[in-house]
Amino acid sequence: MSTTTGAGLEGVIAGESEICYIDGYAGILSYRGYNIHTLAENATFEEVVYLLWHGRLPNADELKSLKADLSANRAIPQQVLDFLGASTKAVPMDVLRTAVSMLSLYDPLARDMSPEANLTKAKRLMAQTPTIVSAFGRLRDSKALVPDDPNLSLAANFLYTLTGNRPDELMERAFDVALTLHADHELNASTFAARVTAATLSDIHSSITSGIGALKGPLHGGANEDVIKLLLKAGDPDRAEQMVRDMLAQGKKIPGFGHRVYRTEDPRASHLRVLSEELCRRTGHTNLYLESQRVEQTVKTEKKLNANVDFYSASTYYALGIPADLFTPVFAVSRMSGWTAHVLEQYHNNRLIRPRAEYKGNPDGMPWIPLEKR
Repeated sequence: MSTTTGAGLEGVIAGESEICYIDGYAGILSYRGYNIHTLAENATFEEVVYLLWHGRLPNADELKSLKADLSANRAIPQQVLDFLGASTKAVPMDVLRTAVSMLSLYDPLARDMSPEANLTKAKRLMAQTPTIVSAFGRLRDSKALVPDDPNLSLAANFLYTLTGNRPDELMERAFDVALTLHADHELNASTFAARVTAATLSDIHSSITSGIGALKGPLHGGANEDVIKLLLKAGDPDRAEQMVRDMLAQGKKIPGFGHRVYRTEDPRASHLRVLSEELCRRTGHTNLYLESQRVEQTVKTEKKLNANVDFYSASTYYALGIPADLFTPVFAVSRMSGWTAHVLEQYHNNRLIRPRAEYKGNPDGMPWIPLEKR
């Protein structure tokens, strides 16, 4: 057996997939062969969801059917809603992880592992996850729930049911693009966790719960929340620059910069930079964008690091009225499309994922020492 390993499995090929392609040196990200720039500029999030699940873009009838299915499955069981209402002081990602797991208790297809049933459950998870996040956001603030509007897109309906305000065209499009940009990213920690669970032939709810658990970790899903905290604490571009310089002098990491895979600019960041500027100017948060711009310039000059997807998503989400501690659950709303696609792919051509470890302990044959002599 080869003993060649990389810390954190870096550079190790752990499986085959047709869903997502990344070239970190060329700055390329594509879903099913469609470049992320092509999708961000042309596709709706629902089209991306269909693409991830089926390997091709939908025709008009297929897209209409998917939208209808997602709209029809937005409601969550009353028992899950009661749980949300009883958990308003809890950490949002803890609530989301538990609520998604609870959904399996009330899904009539929970034990059906057929491809058709799993696709149906994927649709339900994609539709219900935004409801969980927006409902929790309302309940913890003692606000009445906002009934969903079946005529709205997934992006627009989420913003509407969370904030109580119907988004304008720019806000809807910006959030729709943000969902597309976060939809999948190959075998990142949460997706790999979901696939490992699926490979045991556990159910899709268990697999997705594993993914959410991994996303909760601050090294994976929480960077954009840290970014907005830094920007809000600074309050203006000059102060933001000074804070960053102080952090760098102390050897501290600046959230939202650098990436494990990309050696050039994260292709998703270029779109979010534009969205952040447009939204911040539209919503009266221009200073927040200017702070972001100054921080980016400083870090790039001093450390030669590029902004990643988390950096400008922070100001984008804030300008949309999304509370900072819901940024990671919103990440999960988007990534649900990729997680479910990977779980479905794992089921389709399954082999138990069971890697080996390079043993670094004592060799075999240690002598036994009686208890009284230890």
